[in-house]
Amino acid sequence: MLHYRTVPVTPFSQNASLVWCDQTRQAAVIDPGGDVDRLQAEATRLGVSLEQIWLTHAHIDHAGGAAELARRLSLPIIGPHMGDQFWIDGLPQQSTMFGFPHADAFKPTRWLNDGDTVTVGHSTLQVRHCPGHTPGHVVFYSKEAKRAFVGDVLFAGSIGRTDFPQGDHATLIDSIKTRLWPMGDDTVFIPGHGPESTFGEERKYNPYVKD
Repeated sequence: MLHYRTVPVTPFSQNASLVWCDQTRQAAVIDPGGDVDRLQAEATRLGVSLEQIWLTHAHIDHAGGAAELARRLSLPIIGPHMGDQFWIDGLPQQSTMFGFPHADAFKPTRWLNDGDTVTVGHSTLQVRHCPGHTPGHVVFYSKEAKRAFVGDVLFAGSIGRTDFPQGDHATLIDSIKTRLWPMGDDTVFIPGHGPESTFGEERKYNPYVKD
């Protein structure tokens, strides 16, 4: 069974998530935007072995610590979709612009596409390409745990910004309605910022996407 622990990182309080298989204790970290020491310490406290980095997209607060963590532990970087290549290439500039510690660009070990899967231990998650916030944004969905790690696509009561380069509001709304809603109203989602919610709650009350 898949378990997870959310660890807020960076001055933007970005929800990095440690996800692991309870049988093997093998783990991946989703969106290590920074505070790499804190993420490693939490993995040690939980008694899990970090083996992969999964990225939803390549904004600095989500991907800023990926290269450093990969170097430290010799981890593969999985994702995002190759549409975010220009954001990865611009990580050093992003770190300067937002006052973050220096972040190196990197080449993902594996790009992700809609319909792909990622596996940690005995747990497999589905990948959905959800552009709009960024062109290469992906979401990780665990059907067994009824959990979705959605990055900055959707928040409790709000949606991701689309005023960044190659962001698009109509595309984002389409991603939410055609890629997220079919996962089920009872699916709990872990956003990149703020509290968890369910897709059902957002369909009822989120003013940007309610039915």
